[in-house]
Amino acid sequence: MTMAKARRYPDSHVFYRDLRKSFPCIVRGEGCYLFDETGKRYLDAAGGAFVANLGHGLAELGEAIFAQARKVSYVNGTAFTSEPAEELAAELATLSPRGMDKTYFLSSGSEAVEAALKLARQYWVESGRPGKHKIIARTPGYHGNTLLALSASAREHYRKLYGPWLVKVPMIPAPYPYRCGCQGAPDCPACSGSALEAAILREGPETVAAFIAEPVGGSSTGASVPRPDYYRRVREICDRHKVLFIADEVLCGAGRTGKWLAIEYYDALPDIITMAKGISGGYVPLSAVITSERVIEPIFRGGGAFKHAQTFSHAPSICAAGLAAVRYIKSRRMVEKAAAAGAVLQKRLKTLQELPAVGDVRGIGMLAGVEFVADKAAKTPFPRGLRFAETFTECAQEAGLVVWPNVGQAGGEAGDLVMIAPPFVITEPQIDSLVSLFKTALEATLRKTAPKTE
Repeated sequence: MTMAKARRYPDSHVFYRDLRKSFPCIVRGEGCYLFDETGKRYLDAAGGAFVANLGHGLAELGEAIFAQARKVSYVNGTAFTSEPAEELAAELATLSPRGMDKTYFLSSGSEAVEAALKLARQYWVESGRPGKHKIIARTPGYHGNTLLALSASAREHYRKLYGPWLVKVPMIPAPYPYRCGCQGAPDCPACSGSALEAAILREGPETVAAFIAEPVGGSSTGASVPRPDYYRRVREICDRHKVLFIADEVLCGAGRTGKWLAIEYYDALPDIITMAKGISGGYVPLSAVITSERVIEPIFRGGGAFKHAQTFSHAPSICAAGLAAVRYIKSRRMVEKAAAAGAVLQKRLKTLQELPAVGDVRGIGMLAGVEFVADKAAKTPFPRGLRFAETFTECAQEAGLVVWPNVGQAGGEAGDLVMIAPPFVITEPQIDSLVSLFKTALEATLRKTAPKTE
């Protein structure tokens, strides 16, 4: 085993995402595993950032990218189209809900959300209702880091820094049964969706353009799953008040929950869908805004073009990777595999509920959240100063396990959880290894965060 170089600030020329830690340098991936330059192996239980749904090192996708690059890697989307863009849009039309058959390609989830929100605004302006400009979102919630997407996100640690640049976005409580005091009451405003109607009426329906939500909670609520009637209620409310419903499937889409789109569990048709992350298997930065002729038609009849630009939109190279990934998912029945493996994953993860500091384990398919608490009965979060989720993530990586941390879900700043979202190719023995490594990491975390004694 070779010695690792120092990969940290300020010793490297890389501007790292964390300036206070050393980074292992990954040199290859295979299936569910990553390998660093010393030969250490890591079980990627988060798909990186919910991205590597097909696993690492898939030759077919690499070959598709190379083949397209040899033909033509880039054309300007304002002047040309390309075979990969046309074919990928056609493939996505076969997987999307009825009528949702028009796709605009971009490079990241944040860009897709930004574009979707702008699309909703332009739709209403071109429809002769320019007063409709407000977005309603949920808290806890997250939709991206570009400024409009961040405005629609309930991330207090970002708002403290960038608050003066953000626009005001009305928020409603997200359906979050673990931290909701309703105890399953059918009329709970948060869990039933009726909070949306109250917010629309409060803001004035004539001013509200769109409601945006992740159909199944991402990292902000730790894979919290709304009840079966939630989005049907949302759809009815949006229809009644002429509000567009944007389903943010950036994290939970592309098969992650055991269906191609998480909204499929709810029999509710959105007006706009955003996708990214797993849509390319993580092999290139690719995202998509999917909508219908009904939404596009006023723009066609009005200004004639969507007023949004991004240099790499519709680029052949990224669309070729997405096309290869989507065809691989379809031909290998990867969504069905995710549903089957996800049932095993959820069952095994439930055993973690018995461990100290584990307040809740929840999720669906290949998406799960484990929420940590200082008091399991009272659901009291750890003091934020302990950095429990971050410490757990570091201990997990030391043990050879990659997870995704999140904080702030318990009131804005307090709260600790980690997300588990492995590649769909994970096997039962690897799931058992994941659970074992999780327990090892938790033991180490409890030791590190325990009160110091004299």
